[in-house]
Amino acid sequence: MVYKIKTAYKLASPDVLSSMLHVPREEFAPSNFKDMSYKDVPVPIGSGQTMSQPYTVAFMTSLVIGETQKTASKKIGKILEIGTGSGYQAAVLSELAEEVYTVEIIPQLANTAKKTLKKLGFNNVYIKTGSGEWGWKLHIPYDAIIVTAGIKDKVPEALFDQLKEGGILVAPMGHGEDKLMTRFTKKRNGKLKKEEFGVFHFVPFIEEGD
Repeated sequence: MVYKIKTAYKLASPDVLSSMLHVPREEFAPSNFKDMSYKDVPVPIGSGQTMSQPYTVAFMTSLVIGETQKTASKKIGKILEIGTGSGYQAAVLSELAEEVYTVEIIPQLANTAKKTLKKLGFNNVYIKTGSGEWGWKLHIPYDAIIVTAGIKDKVPEALFDQLKEGGILVAPMGHGEDKLMTRFTKKRNGKLKKEEFGVFHFVPFIEEGD
């Protein structure tokens, strides 16, 4: 899996690839889908949600790490993830950050991810059940925020408010199933630098009341 990400997709971030080598992806897949764990496809995890394709996880992580991690030996401080899902993305991030805070709106998924992460010893990941549109104010500011579900038009303002100056936010955006991967960098004057990358397929962002 990691070899394909490096050779076929030409993603050459050593920190990201090393992190993915340390995280057993099959442990985050339901028992009836474990055979799909290392294939280049998303894995169904129930409740209409999926564990993202391995390359998608690697690419999003590289967008976060590329701007925030200045040296290989220094970890990012705090990352907020919106959409815990299986917990796999949080586990990959936990290898690169001091603390990972992640919010999941579907209680069953949040509970399963919490058990899996605890079993595997990812003790610097903290999960809250709730709507990701409000972020997690208790632990602000965050060095980076990653949204793992598709946003139609606008990133919730609360997330930008919880991002520190110089921090970045990565989110897939757009209408329909295909989303444009987007990175925002928060400048000192509060303005946002926006960059757009390739098209990826994502399940929709679920807001409170949906």
